[in-house]
Amino acid sequence: MARQSSEISGLDAALAALRAGELVVYPTETYYGLGADPFSEAAMERLFALKGRDPEKPVALIAADAPMAFELARSIPESARALADAFWPGPLTLVLAPRDGIPASLIGPTGGVGVRVSPHPVARALSAGLGRPITATSANLSGQPPATTLSAARAALGDRVRVYLEGGTLRASAPSTVVACEDEGFRIIRAGAIVERELVAALSTGALK
Repeated sequence: MARQSSEISGLDAALAALRAGELVVYPTETYYGLGADPFSEAAMERLFALKGRDPEKPVALIAADAPMAFELARSIPESARALADAFWPGPLTLVLAPRDGIPASLIGPTGGVGVRVSPHPVARALSAGLGRPITATSANLSGQPPATTLSAARAALGDRVRVYLEGGTLRASAPSTVVACEDEGFRIIRAGAIVERELVAALSTGALK
């Protein structure tokens, strides 16, 4: 019971930090993530400055569920719905055509916004509590290995992160697979935990479009 109360307290502190435009570190199904409110310009400036990340490199998001994720999109291809049904919650980032008002820092060179639904309860609770997706970039300095422990994230990012949420040692062998969705198929942007044959099988297309 004491542990549950501690977890609730940590989530409350993390949500307060996100609402204030601050940064948090939290566990996901792959690695520790660096969370910010993607619709807060100040928060995104903090994130890019802290990581030393190229501002031209877009930031992907984690949503609490598929309906929240799809709210980011101008339109939703059938392939995206099928892949979401098959692999969410899970390590699959779908790149979708953004609706009006999506910040430029979230839009990649293909003109899409990347989002996934994590199976990790902490990641989903943060997004649900904030009421919108949170950033899913890894909790490390750009060019360094992603953090699999909270201590590694803390050593890399220090006291410029307001809240660190413990999630134990994360043992992902690969990051999320990033896929651009088109009307009838998909294109792999980054190979990851879900391999091409699994994606093809989910769509029953037999080949990449």
